[in-house]
Amino acid sequence: MVISIASGKGGTGKTTIATSLALSLGEVQFLDCDVEEPNAYIFLKPHLTKRISVGIPVPKVDELKCTFCRKCAEVCEFNAIVVIKKKVLIFPELCHGCGGCSYICPEKAIKEVERSIGVIEKGTSGKIDFVHGVLNVGEPMAPPLIRQVKQCITNKYKSVIIDASPGTSCPVVEAVKGSDFCLLVTEPTPFGLNDLTLAVEMLKKLTIPCGVVINCADIGDDEVPKYCEREGIPILMTIPWDRRIAAAYSTGIPLVEAFPEYRNRFSQLYENILERVR
Repeated sequence: MVISIASGKGGTGKTTIATSLALSLGEVQFLDCDVEEPNAYIFLKPHLTKRISVGIPVPKVDELKCTFCRKCAEVCEFNAIVVIKKKVLIFPELCHGCGGCSYICPEKAIKEVERSIGVIEKGTSGKIDFVHGVLNVGEPMAPPLIRQVKQCITNKYKSVIIDASPGTSCPVVEAVKGSDFCLLVTEPTPFGLNDLTLAVEMLKKLTIPCGVVINCADIGDDEVPKYCEREGIPILMTIPWDRRIAAAYSTGIPLVEAFPEYRNRFSQLYENILERVR
């Protein structure tokens, strides 16, 4: 079973929930797909044993063969290649690596070279198989790296936990796509509710079932539970505001290690998800 952990809003405790669930289950595959700012390793403390460079193909033009017909520029939807008179300009940061320009070139003057966008690091934390992606600083496109991280799912007998980035943009869609269930972490505030509704609509488009975890559940208002009731979305766990949890988090101590009584709650959370998927 593949469970993705997401949140429309940042700072709701998404990584806290993801790492606590992994530690409570023990024998799982954990993928940190928040490649722009991966931080699950701080809590899981994996022993990293492998580092793989990831790149995307970008065009390189042989101007001795090029007739400057502009077909490559016309096919590029992202304006990554521009022809000005007898000069071809390439903007690698805009290229999505689709290969359309090299395919359509009548003179075969374009070949593809790899441009590094980040790395994948693999390791283990106890019985947890750990993988995360680290996007290069300033790199605008996270989805290609996220796809490579998800290809590291190798053991079909272990459940998979995917920690997605906050929001509802392309990196989140790429991370949660193909999940059996998505756990949405939110907080009982107007901002939390607004971004939760956006995340729910995203999952409806992807036809992925979801449930909600409300963090800091005893502050704010009751609009989030009311919304979940109206939409028929199950609230699978609530976590009260506790300064001690925040203090442990700030020092890199996972919730279930600081408060072992939560392990049973997270194990039950998994069973509830499993039952709903079945």
